[in-house]
Amino acid sequence: MSKKDIVKYIIDEYGVTSPNDITNALKDLLGETLQEMLDTEFDEHMGYDKYDQTAKKDNYRNGSSKKTVKTSQGHIDINIPRDRNASFDPVIIEKYNRDISDIDNKIINLYARGMSTRDISESIKDIYGVDVSAPMISKITDKIIPAALEWQNRPLHTIYPIVFIDCVHFNVKTENMVVKKAAYIVLGVTEDGYKEVLGIWVGENETAKFWLSVLTDLKNRGVKDILIICSDGLTGIKQAIESAYPGTIQQRCIVHLIRNSCKYLSYKDRKEYCHDLKRVYSANTEQSALENLDRCQEKWGNKYPYAFKVWRDNWNEVCSMFNYVPELRKIMYTTNAIESLNSAFRKFTKVRTVYPTDESLFKSLYLAQDKITSKWNIPYANWGVIYSSLQIIFEGRV
Repeated sequence: MSKKDIVKYIIDEYGVTSPNDITNALKDLLGETLQEMLDTEFDEHMGYDKYDQTAKKDNYRNGSSKKTVKTSQGHIDINIPRDRNASFDPVIIEKYNRDISDIDNKIINLYARGMSTRDISESIKDIYGVDVSAPMISKITDKIIPAALEWQNRPLHTIYPIVFIDCVHFNVKTENMVVKKAAYIVLGVTEDGYKEVLGIWVGENETAKFWLSVLTDLKNRGVKDILIICSDGLTGIKQAIESAYPGTIQQRCIVHLIRNSCKYLSYKDRKEYCHDLKRVYSANTEQSALENLDRCQEKWGNKYPYAFKVWRDNWNEVCSMFNYVPELRKIMYTTNAIESLNSAFRKFTKVRTVYPTDESLFKSLYLAQDKITSKWNIPYANWGVIYSSLQIIFEGRV
């Protein structure tokens, strides 16, 4: 959920009309967060969930007592759970502590940072000066999952002029082994020119069936049309797009093509080769681009024939971009939007070398995108020019 969505939710849910209403809304949200974390800590202490009738019990729940604590948002009432043995000694809100105004923001950040259980445990120890078990930390962070699933299944816009599809690989434990798993990211550009992460899918193999399920998911969430899909020729995606969105133009990602062709070159030749290659994808027309590709191949082809096979084999999915205005083409062949997003994902999750489950990876990426997209508050430059050209090219669809 982006900052804009959070603000809208607070305004709608709490009827915000004044600064005082905002303070009350934040106070209420903080109270709910603290209560949920406290209840989770109590479940961990008891060794069974509240409504678990099958667990073997040597201690029983005994209601709760009301406690008023001071926070940066004012005084908040919290219900402290009790047990019959009177053995519960809360860590989140210590027994005799009624002032948490200096740590409540840290608590919320811990809840939404997506760190490993060990890192969170160490942070809580730093804040509270006590040890908290990893299982309790896992239960606390698992509270994020419903919000993540709600985000993954949220309604989307009817039309996205441009959609980028790519994947990032992470180490995940599977059956006592660490394996590389892909997280497939779908990034859309709205009709207003804003970027939006449409969804994240973890762990599936690339097949036409898989990609059809992803695109069908987008359709079920309200996406009726996509004008251009830009991807790196992922296995099975071409057939899936033709089935789900037959009118969509498939555009090969220029950044990936450059990278794929460069892997056949020696390092010392790459800079000069890329300089020559830029004349291909930055040409004004397809004819001019092909002429520049021929010249580039005459210069480098004998030494690196496979570098040009990449371009020749995929030209039918490259040439469509020469129908677009330079402002739109620039989005595709400069710093690719989804490449920047993937780089941000890697930076955000670099503290984790291995994820214990697919779910933990999804949870972490959900939190990462929430942080990343909160800064996406302006549309693409010259979007008016781009959108006007798309209205001409795709007449009747936008």
